[in-house]
Amino acid sequence: MSEGLLALGIEDLGLKLSATNIADLELFLQEMGRWNRVHNLTAIEGEKDSIRLHLIDSIAVLPVLSQFLTGPSPKIADLGSGGGLPAIPIAIVQPEWQLSLIEAIRKKTAFLQHVRGKLKLKNIEVLCERVEDAAVQQPGQFDAVISRAFTNLARFLDLSLPFLKPDGLVFAMKAKRADDEMKGVSMEKWRLVADEPLHIPNLAVERRLLVLAPVRKSTLTL
Repeated sequence: MSEGLLALGIEDLGLKLSATNIADLELFLQEMGRWNRVHNLTAIEGEKDSIRLHLIDSIAVLPVLSQFLTGPSPKIADLGSGGGLPAIPIAIVQPEWQLSLIEAIRKKTAFLQHVRGKLKLKNIEVLCERVEDAAVQQPGQFDAVISRAFTNLARFLDLSLPFLKPDGLVFAMKAKRADDEMKGVSMEKWRLVADEPLHIPNLAVERRLLVLAPVRKSTLTL
């Protein structure tokens, strides 16, 4: 059963989720599968792969995010949210966190709005906007920006910067090849705060979560 596999993955990650959390994650996965047959939300098919690559991959970032986002109700922007990954699983598990899902493709935002209502997720907003346009509307409003397979790292950082508060952070979910992408990042503009390996239970792939902070130029004068 999918529930057993999901519960096993959560246990291997060391996460303590409620039965309601698991049921909501299951429902999200079911709705994604149902919509995907018509709207092609994601290329990953098959229940087992979906659980591993979608849900568990997304919630695997939670222990790291929790280390850095210590405020009472952090605001997070998920750029190019697609089918709601990683934002929907994060919103389910962390109901006190506020997440903005930014996605330009209307059929995908229709799905995100559907899931928001179906799961009664009051802690998310869905923006059917290009990322650049959303940044103009909400400059400097977010404690964090996150993305999963949205674009290359350098471009992701450029797109993320306008969203961030002065002490905001970028969380980039990457695979092993992130070393090559890091070469394209200006260390004059960005500081690598953490490079955390992510273990995805029962899946032989390497995942990493890069945590980066913009280098803020001092405006102090003598």
